[in-house]
Amino acid sequence: MPLGLPLVGASGPDSELTAGQDGGALVRRTVLPGGVRVLTERMPGLRSATVGAWVGVGSRDESDGHHGSTHFLEHLLFKGTARRDAMDIAEAFDAVGGEANAATGKEHTCYYARVLDTDLPMAVDVISDMVTSATLDPDELEVERGVILEELAMNDDDPSDVAHEQFAAAVLGTHALGRPIGGTPDTIRAVPRDAVHAHYTEHYQPSTLVIAAAGGVDHDVLCAQVAAELERGGWDLDPHAAPRGRRTTGTAGSFTAPDGSAPRAGTELVVHRSTEQANVVIGGTGLTATDERRFVLSVLNAVLGGGMSSRLFQEVRERRGLAYAVYCFSSGHADTGVFGLYAGCAPGKVDQVVELMGQEWERLASDGITPEELRRSIGQLSGGLVLGLEDSGSRMSRLGKAELVHGELMTQSEALDRIRSVTAAQVQELAAELCAQPRSVVKVGPFGS
Repeated sequence: MPLGLPLVGASGPDSELTAGQDGGALVRRTVLPGGVRVLTERMPGLRSATVGAWVGVGSRDESDGHHGSTHFLEHLLFKGTARRDAMDIAEAFDAVGGEANAATGKEHTCYYARVLDTDLPMAVDVISDMVTSATLDPDELEVERGVILEELAMNDDDPSDVAHEQFAAAVLGTHALGRPIGGTPDTIRAVPRDAVHAHYTEHYQPSTLVIAAAGGVDHDVLCAQVAAELERGGWDLDPHAAPRGRRTTGTAGSFTAPDGSAPRAGTELVVHRSTEQANVVIGGTGLTATDERRFVLSVLNAVLGGGMSSRLFQEVRERRGLAYAVYCFSSGHADTGVFGLYAGCAPGKVDQVVELMGQEWERLASDGITPEELRRSIGQLSGGLVLGLEDSGSRMSRLGKAELVHGELMTQSEALDRIRSVTAAQVQELAAELCAQPRSVVKVGPFGS
């Protein structure tokens, strides 16, 4: 059975779930006072460990006047605490050959480090200090404002990044999920330190925090240290507090923006860039992150545009030589998702490429897939799943997402069984459903001025 990870229940140290995993690994989950969740996966024989502090807040949670705050905090937490300045934080990990970084998403943020198992206490100390006690120094904030603006400028110079960002905006419209994760130059320039601080104090709380660790880790030792470090950081660890509930889920296409508007229907957008190549994305809404058909979607992705043997690659690149990069992609959130097809091609060929991608998508929806395509895609996904979980970092990420997104943690064997149970009929049915959604087209390249 999958390891269920319920959020509601007793918050004392005895609130625990334990489950064995493939290869002798052991997963444990404990809810500490304050509603802090700690999940570990002990991997026998591994001398490294990866620990992540996951906070259930993303760019979609930013209120008016706070846009860009989530990404701002990802940077600022590395700039210093009451006990450490930015150099102290950097030196702590460099001195042991470790790696530390962070990632902001639309629905969560993660601060993580990979170190030797003997250096895990140091990593937990530093990351806990950052999460609980960031000073958000006004001078450092202004310095980092410039850094973030340079990061956004770098992304804006990448036409494929622009195409994907504009595609999300085209499909999701005014909904918060349609906003860029990192903010925009205008919002980053405008957001004041007080708004960033308010965002920090509102969302960085015990009930929103998940500590996930994988590798050479002792669960009981980690729980004790996390509790001690959070208390040291001044957090109120109320023994009666429960974790914050998981985001409300829905069916794709049922969500609306705060102003009540629905996603845009069939938007076509052209963005001018002085490039030699055009970047184009077509698609629409997809599945939510918890949709039971997400394994069917994985097979669909693999057949349509997931590798060198996929239909898009063979038709657009191999047979016609119209593009170097061509693929399909999907992303799921609590209440919606997106599904799209991407290609980079000569500006004069963009309409032909759009037509070909649409034809392959529609052919899959109308005619289905062959037994050989099903067999090959299942093999591709099965191998990728196993190989993708060979290191402690990917295992740590799996724990964090299981807790914040899925609510259960499957073993490798269970996940492989779900993939292998997908049928050709299910793939065709889902392809037809996605194909029937309003379709948006985004073109980025030397069009107009």
